[in-house]
Formats: sequence, C-alpha cells, structure tokens
Amino acid sequence: MSLPTTFSPAASTLPLVPRCDLFCTVVDNFGDIGVCWRLARQLVREHGWSVRLWVDDLASFRHLRPDIDPSLARQRCDGVDVRRWDADFGPITDDNAPGDIVIEAFACQIPDACVQAMHVRKQAGHAPVWINLEYLSAEDWVEGCHLQKSIHPQLGLVKTFFFPGFTERTGGLARERELFSRRDAFLASPELRDAWWQRTVGLPAAPDNALVISLFAYENVALPALLAQWAASETPIVCLVPPGRIAPSVGAWLGREALAPRECATQGALTVYGLPFVPQSEFDTLLWACDLNFVRGEDSFVRAQWAAKPLVWHIYPQDDNAHHVKLDAFLDRYLSDPSADSPATGALGHDAREALRTFWHLWNGYASTPPDWPALAAVLPELNRHAREWASRQAALPDLARQLASFTENQVK
Repeated sequence: MSLPTTFSPAASTLPLVPRCDLFCTVVDNFGDIGVCWRLARQLVREHGWSVRLWVDDLASFRHLRPDIDPSLARQRCDGVDVRRWDADFGPITDDNAPGDIVIEAFACQIPDACVQAMHVRKQAGHAPVWINLEYLSAEDWVEGCHLQKSIHPQLGLVKTFFFPGFTERTGGLARERELFSRRDAFLASPELRDAWWQRTVGLPAAPDNALVISLFAYENVALPALLAQWAASETPIVCLVPPGRIAPSVGAWLGREALAPRECATQGALTVYGLPFVPQSEFDTLLWACDLNFVRGEDSFVRAQWAAKPLVWHIYPQDDNAHHVKLDAFLDRYLSDPSADSPATGALGHDAREALRTFWHLWNGYASTPPDWPALAAVLPELNRHAREWASRQAALPDLARQLASFTENQVK
C-alpha cells in the first residue's frame, strides 16, 4: 500500500525502558518460536527492553525451553514476560495493553482488541512502533521491501516490514554480543570440549580421527543412501542425532524402532549416537563440537553459519518447490567470490562450489539421485575455511536486534 504524504509519527520519545509486545504463533517445527525466543532474550539483555512474548502454543515452546509451564497464563523466563496467547485475548487492561513497540512475527494476526488499543494510543499522540518481522531470505527483492510501510485502511496505523537478511540493506541476522567469544573459548579449551562430550554423549572426549557430523533435518528420502555412503567411508564418521523428525528414520535404517538418548549403533565406518533433548541455549555448542552440521529451517540455519563450520541446509519444503528459489538465492550469495571486496580472502574453487551446490540440491530433493558424499568430503577443508570467512563477513554487519532497536529509536526522534 502506498503512503500518504504525511502520517502521524510514533510516540515523541521512547521511555528509558521501552515496552515491547512480541506476538508469535507456533506454526510448525518450532522455527518461529525459536527465532522469537532468541530475539526476545537479546532485546531484554542487550538493549534494556521490557518484552512480553505472546505465544499461542506453550506446549511446543516447552520443547525449546523445558522449564516453561504450559498451564500458566503468565511466567517470567530469562527476564522475558512470557504470556499464553489465548484465542480470547480478552478486554484491554493495564495487564495486556500494547506497549511502545508491537512486533508481529511472520505475519501472524495480532488480536483486533490490541490493534484497536494501538489506535487509542495513536489518538493520544503515542502511537506504538508497529513492526512485521518477516522470514529470512537471501533473495534480491528483500532489499527493496525491507523497511517498507503500509497503512491500516481504517485506523491509519503505520506498519513497517522488517526483513532479516545477509546484506547491509536488510535487517541482518540474530547474533548475540558474546556469541563469538563463547564459541572461540569452547574451541580453544580441551576441557570445555571434553566436558561437553561427557555431558551430552556420555564419552570422555571426542572420538579420535573421526569426522563428527550433526544431523538435524526434516524427513528425507535421501537419508538411507547417505547413511550407506557414510558406512562405506574410508574415514570413520561419528553422527550425532538430536531428537527430531529425522531421528526415527535413522533408527529404522539401523534396524531399531528408535535411537534412545546416548544410545550408540555402528554400521561399518559409521557410528551413530542418539542425543538427549538439546535446549536452544545448548544448541550452539553442539554445532561447535562438530566438523559438519546438517541443519533445517531458519534458526538452526543461522546458528550453523555463526558456528563457522561447513553446513548442509534442509530448507522447509513448500508447495510447487517454491523453496528451491530461496535455497538457490542463498547458495548464490554464500558461494560468490568475495575477493573483489576483500582481497585478503580467496574464492572457493570450482570443485568446492559445485560439490556443495550439488549436495544441497540433492539433499533438498531437486532430483532422485542420492547426494554424492565422497565429492563433498573431498572439499571439506576448503569449505571449512570458507565458512570461517563467511561468518566474519556477516559479523561485520549490524545484527537483527541491534537494527530493530536502532530503527525504533529513529522512529520517535
């Protein structure tokens, strides 16, 4: 929608502690709530916001944060005011009146009562900053849509579309201030790594001379062929499988109904360990402990990039293979030659680019041909260097929470 020549700004100033309402519907696979929970905590911890996180499915949220009690309408966790978003939002009171910033994640429909209350604030000269946080995409059109505005046709409220992304003309990626220092400390400390293996896998240390792979994905028809290639590998492979949608298929391939936490099974060169539930706060450490990470969706996809390790992304499947365009857009950016802007970095060789692109395509069902594991394994050292350089380049851009905070501050100046 086009903007009128003038429109009412938000509040004249933000309070010392801005109050934010973040609305999230749990659609599937915990991806939406994973992004929102991470963002809410960072806005509280690093930017001093007061955040109410409205979630319509606390039982699913509990998979990410085990101490969440789905029976409670209100609870506090990591400084975030977590609210159960019931179908009946109820009348507006001091307890649920919209704050200074209202974020609707991924185009979820916030309650009509809340929108009307936002209009009342606008009439009083204190219109909240209204943001629609969109899904992450590397497609070119995102730059043109980031920070575009629309006007509510009846109430005149201004909504801004905020797109995470991989360029300076987008909203950036979620990244906490201390993330890289925690990652580097873990990788530099044998004691921290050994403690993680003991706590999570039940081993005293990482297996010697083995390639360690995490496997977190949706159901995938290419899985049996990949596991067979791993079993036939010349290099020993240790595969860590957290609970999730692909875990039963791994168990079935190994000839068992399920792979219990810390249960181990071996087939040829492949040793598989079932992992206990990995809360979101511990998922980064799993990625750091591995040499190659298979990830899915959005949140784990971004975290795998910050791990600075080679990765394979299983994108969420969409009708008519619409997700292929999104996947290829990222591959084009990820595999592009950075040397023109950063002469100190070297471009990936042709073999490495093609091996990764082809593997991702086949893992995501572009064809019925099994992924070519030997081709990918041969270029892992080069992909490892590239992953570190990519993470460093992305870290030079402002992170998502910082850009959201800066945007809201600029809206009221």
